[in-house]
Amino acid sequence: MANVCQITGKKSAVGGKYSNRTRATQFNPCGKKRRKVNLKRKRIFVPELNKTFTLKLSTKAIKTINKKGAYAVLKEAGLIS
Repeated sequence: MANVCQITGKKSAVGGKYSNRTRATQFNPCGKKRRKVNLKRKRIFVPELNKTFTLKLSTKAIKTINKKGAYAVLKEAGLIS
């Protein structure tokens, strides 16, 4: 499975290595840099279903689960029916 959050859909992005100030004043020899998403593998217990799920989540998704609850977030993401 690719490095993608199963809740938010976040994945790695490509960006420049230099700041805008450096880019304005000199040639940019570095090219692009891949910025990886902050993913964690978490086991989440859903009491409504009496089941445990192992998911690859971004830290933003973990905060969302803490706020809204596991069942609501997983249902909204389409991981449970």
